[in-house]
Amino acid sequence: MNNKIVQTAGRDQLGDFAPEFASLNDDILFGRIWSDDTIDLRTRSTIVISVFMGRGLADSSLRYHLMTAKKNGITKSEIAAIITQAAFYAGWPMGWAAFSMAKEIWTENEPLLTAKDEFQKEILFPIGEPNDAYAQYFTGQSYLAPVSTVQVPVYNVTFEPGCRNNWHIHHAVSGGGQMLICVGGRGWYQEEGEEAVELTPGRVIHIPAEVKHWHGAAADSWMAHLAIEVKGEGTSNEWCEPVSDEEYGKLK
Repeated sequence: MNNKIVQTAGRDQLGDFAPEFASLNDDILFGRIWSDDTIDLRTRSTIVISVFMGRGLADSSLRYHLMTAKKNGITKSEIAAIITQAAFYAGWPMGWAAFSMAKEIWTENEPLLTAKDEFQKEILFPIGEPNDAYAQYFTGQSYLAPVSTVQVPVYNVTFEPGCRNNWHIHHAVSGGGQMLICVGGRGWYQEEGEEAVELTPGRVIHIPAEVKHWHGAAADSWMAHLAIEVKGEGTSNEWCEPVSDEEYGKLK
């Protein structure tokens, strides 16, 4: 599924001069057409590059769409094949022009993206650094990034596939508890004695104080959620036993 594409170039450059054109560019072309998941973004990039070459357009717009194609996952060997085929229809000079741009964008010494890098492209919030301070309470690798430390503390917690935290309880004399908002990937939340609940982007979990629970990623997916602490009196966290491989293995 294509993520919703947010484009502001039209309004940034033409908002005052041509507001209707700016709206068509940002809201229709990118907000609806590019965001439609009938065809994937790689295919859309291939189509646009081929059309630009066919029309002999070798300006900054082609460079932008070549860069977009790379972001959409088109590899160096794939873009070479795309430009080579298009050159037979668009003309040899156009092929040379497109290759000159592509060589600057698909550089030889560029490091391969890690699984963490790939997941970071899927979510809005930063993954942050390894969650070493709480590593003893997790099975697998997790990461922590502060989103806000003013008014209401909000942290983005990211779990590698198979990672989950121990059973734990948020204690409070009054108020307290926690709220989770899944922002990427797929995972699980489970309260003691209850069936596990699947976490997918947009899912909100309200955790009352004194409820024993755990949460983490699915075995085959990264997962990230915002963790928001609910204000209360006499609050503390109690970390309990890990989620066993047997318990976790039952979740699909």
